[in-house]
Amino acid sequence: MRFHLFSPLLAFKKYPTLGSRSEFGDTMCFVSGAEAGKSKPGNLVPGKMATEGEPAALVKVLHLMILSSSWGMQLWMTFIAGFVLIRGVSRHTFGLVQSKLFPFYFYSVLGCAFLNLSIYATYHPRELLSPSESLQILLFFLCLVLAAVNAQWLSQSTNKTMLKMQEIEREHGLGDEVGRKEKREAYKALQEKDPKYKALRHKFFRYHGLSSLCNLVCMVCNGVNLAYAGLQLSEL
Repeated sequence: MRFHLFSPLLAFKKYPTLGSRSEFGDTMCFVSGAEAGKSKPGNLVPGKMATEGEPAALVKVLHLMILSSSWGMQLWMTFIAGFVLIRGVSRHTFGLVQSKLFPFYFYSVLGCAFLNLSIYATYHPRELLSPSESLQILLFFLCLVLAAVNAQWLSQSTNKTMLKMQEIEREHGLGDEVGRKEKREAYKALQEKDPKYKALRHKFFRYHGLSSLCNLVCMVCNGVNLAYAGLQLSEL
């Protein structure tokens, strides 16, 4: 806080009719407060969100569109697309379609997570973060990491293992049935008969389970951030 060295003299010149020490003291507080107010960077208003400048309307719209698009894409791929597809095509066709869709899906989520984190961090410096803003930064970063793990490792490992499984299944006349309930006994018999197939199946479900878990956590992170953004709207 800057205090003008000659504030008392300036105040006396401005207000020569001050009649008491209390009036003079009140004036000193007023002058010192005015000088201090000038020295505060940005004159932050208590109760307002601390940011590094106010984002433009285009930036706000872009951030909301990226976040909502990413969450909607996650919702569709996780709870709708797969369940609809498995009922209408064979098991091997379903696997091949998923092997083409999921890499593109995970890289899209990764790109959205990077853009969301970059935009949000630009207008929320670390020194000015509130607890809720710190949580949002953490969720954006967590989603970025999980999407990268899925795109770079889990998705690729799952697809490679699935293709090896399908080769063995074709040799035994499996994979052309529609739905998961068909020929269950034949798949169980193949596991007991072929140790290699059994090991591949366990490996596939391990990678697939980890990938699904990362995807669900990432979807929850985006959902929480989207809900917080909605709560900040002053009107619909």
